[in-house]
Amino acid sequence: MDNKHGTKNKDVMTVTTKVQKWGNSLAIRIPKHVAEQIEIEQGSEIELHVENDTLTVKAKKEKVTLDGLLSKVTEENRHQEIDFGTEGNESL
Repeated sequence: MDNKHGTKNKDVMTVTTKVQKWGNSLAIRIPKHVAEQIEIEQGSEIELHVENDTLTVKAKKEKVTLDGLLSKVTEENRHQEIDFGTEGNESL
């Protein structure tokens, strides 16, 4: 299916954009609909892979850690203790 943003086919999307100067580097603008599809936002880390004449841009997913999960616990989203009782020869 073709649309104004490029060619789209299930998990494949081709979009044309321009390379622009940003300080001493070059920058690629990522259209909003592409950023939403790969779940990135300003400040997200990406990985650039260069092989022969091909540049691949890949969203770097955040590694989930216990400390990271626990840092998101607040009084508002914390549930009460749940008593499941005892079963068998368990001793609490």
